[in-house]
Amino acid sequence: MVQKEDYEGAIPFLEKSIENADEGKDLVVKKDATRKLSEVYSNVGEYDKAFTTYREYVNLVDTLYVRKEQEIEQAKRFAKKISENQNRIASLEKDRELTESKVTLAVRDQELSQARNRSQQYVIYSLIGGIVIMLVFAMLLFRSNKQQKLANNLLALKSMRSQMNPHFIFNALNSVNSFIAVNDERNANRYLSEFSVLMRSVLENSDEDFIPYAKEIELLELYVKLEHNRFQEKFDYEISVDKSIDLDQFAIPPMLLQPYIENAIWHGLRYKEEKGVLEIKIAQSDDETLVVTIADNGVGRKRSQQLKTKNQLKRKSKGMSTIKNRIRILNDMYQDRISVSVSDLFEDGSGTKVELLLKRNQTS
Repeated sequence: MVQKEDYEGAIPFLEKSIENADEGKDLVVKKDATRKLSEVYSNVGEYDKAFTTYREYVNLVDTLYVRKEQEIEQAKRFAKKISENQNRIASLEKDRELTESKVTLAVRDQELSQARNRSQQYVIYSLIGGIVIMLVFAMLLFRSNKQQKLANNLLALKSMRSQMNPHFIFNALNSVNSFIAVNDERNANRYLSEFSVLMRSVLENSDEDFIPYAKEIELLELYVKLEHNRFQEKFDYEISVDKSIDLDQFAIPPMLLQPYIENAIWHGLRYKEEKGVLEIKIAQSDDETLVVTIADNGVGRKRSQQLKTKNQLKRKSKGMSTIKNRIRILNDMYQDRISVSVSDLFEDGSGTKVELLLKRNQTS
């Protein structure tokens, strides 16, 4: 499985091999399986497990080495015993033959000892060389994987930052078309101008991981205003920012809040029979953290699921999956600066509240 690069499938296979080898007390098989398991963990990015498994591999190598030394010592004792038996037999022979036999055995024992010493030195040097090569390889592999992961994260973030729900863009253009159809040139020009400002800002910020809070608030106000123009009969909205907050001390990923606001409008308020309310509040919980609350008194998540078509369910799933991946990557790169919680606003399951905690920009 390792040769076919099916690393995930190879892990349980190798773990089973180690277990079987352990039960059969086959240290050689266990050693080889442990080494391969360490390499597999490294290939799938689980470096802590790779390091721990590699240490087990080194311990097994030491154990085998100790066992080999014990076998050598046992062989020496056995040879000594043979020598003693030969001496007893030789004691019945002539003194001359006994002396020659002792000399011969002494020379032979010295040669064997020298040969064993050379063999042990070769094994030791080979093991040291192998360990050094493995450590260098592991270090280079770790560095390469880390650089590749960073490059992949940057590419994924850039792609996600430039995305906006095509459903919103399509309907925004339909709104312009509706104004033109009734010869409302003034509203058509105004709406198109505001829409173009939003699109231009989204594209301009597509290369940034974080932008000033004040700029994000401007984008949100423009986005909500455009959505409200289409659904004036469905909801009113309010955006409030605590005036005591020094917005220059905080930064936020561009258009991070837009998918949650879009969900509130399209999947909560739009299904409400009477006119609803969308509230967006930005407050400061402590010196290091801002709290953004997006609340709507729409039909709620459970009822919204029941009313949606399959295409709507698929579109929402993709949108939420994208924003979750984006937050995961940002937290991986910037040490858990963002956390999100979603809950029902009321006990009967209606309404939805999204609360985002965003920590201070450490570079500020």
